[in-house]
Amino acid sequence: MKVSDHLVQKILARKKLNGDLFFDKAKMEVFVTGLYHLLFLPQQINTEEQMQKDFDGLKKALFELILNISDHDKNLAQKEADNFFLALPDIFNSLVLDAESILEFDPATESLAEILLSYPGFFATYVYRISHQLWIQQVKVLPRVISEYAHSRTGVDIHPGAEIGSHFFIDHGTGIVIGETAVIGHHVKVYQGVTLGALSVAKELANQKRHPSIEDHVIIYSGATILGGNTTIGKDSIIGGNVWITQNVPANSLVYNKSEIKIKDNGPLPESLTFVI
Repeated sequence: MKVSDHLVQKILARKKLNGDLFFDKAKMEVFVTGLYHLLFLPQQINTEEQMQKDFDGLKKALFELILNISDHDKNLAQKEADNFFLALPDIFNSLVLDAESILEFDPATESLAEILLSYPGFFATYVYRISHQLWIQQVKVLPRVISEYAHSRTGVDIHPGAEIGSHFFIDHGTGIVIGETAVIGHHVKVYQGVTLGALSVAKELANQKRHPSIEDHVIIYSGATILGGNTTIGKDSIIGGNVWITQNVPANSLVYNKSEIKIKDNGPLPESLTFVI
């Protein structure tokens, strides 16, 4: 069935209005992975001259990405690309601390190389830190597109607006969700399936703190759900797996679900439990 000319024109007009007609997600992915490789993975040529050339190429790529979502304002795009690369040394230092934290506490890894080459949690943290920088520079749309790339690759969904301290450790990673206004301190460890979410998704709350605060040296085990902008997990606390928290937890707390083990005897099962699957 042929699509009507009228519908085609409407779609093209909408695309042009949204600006996505000019945005190439493949170029974004090349930038994100290219920067990661340059920062952390061995290159065939590692001379200072070659690295500077590679950085210049990445800066140009970022300029073009920002240009496509900034109404083609070349001065603004160049300024934001320059500001990002000025902040890059601090981002790199933070990521080194994140990787060292994984090496220190994860018994399953033996080297930084293993982390840099294979750990999805570290890659998700890298993407968060570069997208967060663009977010605080108030670059439109691009930080969200970058963060969604990490989500699709790793299963970790961290909003670029979240604030995360140093020595951040994601273990396994799959299914982690960290909302826009979450605040996470230093030396925090988060396991798979953790949600730091909002109690309400009402649009009128968009400019309010909707997600929890996690203080320093907290461990949050798999499947835990912590909700609400007024919820704070105090420092040095341990949050057990699969708990549901919507209120403050004092410092040095241990929160977990009670488990019970009952040993079967040799008597007959109650009638209500005798069934066939």
